[in-house]
Amino acid sequence: MTNPAPTDDVSIGGEGIRLGQFLKFAGLLDSGGDVKEAIIDGFVTVNGEVDRRRGRQLQLGDIVGFDGRRVRVCP
Repeated sequence: MTNPAPTDDVSIGGEGIRLGQFLKFAGLLDSGGDVKEAIIDGFVTVNGEVDRRRGRQLQLGDIVGFDGRRVRVCP
C-alpha cells in the first residue's frame, strides 16, 4: 500500500520515536490515556494501516494518521 500524502511534517530531532510518544509530541492527542484509547480502538494508522501497538517504533518518513490528519515523521 502506498503512503497517503501527509498534511504536516513533524521533526523529532532524532532517528526514531514510539507511536504513543509521537501522537502526543505531534499534538494529535493530549494525554497518554487518550493515546492508549485511540490506539486500542483502532483509530490510529501508520502508513495507511491501522496499528494497535502503542510502543511501535516509528522510522523517519512514516506517516501517522488520526482524526483526519496525517503527519510525517521527519528528522
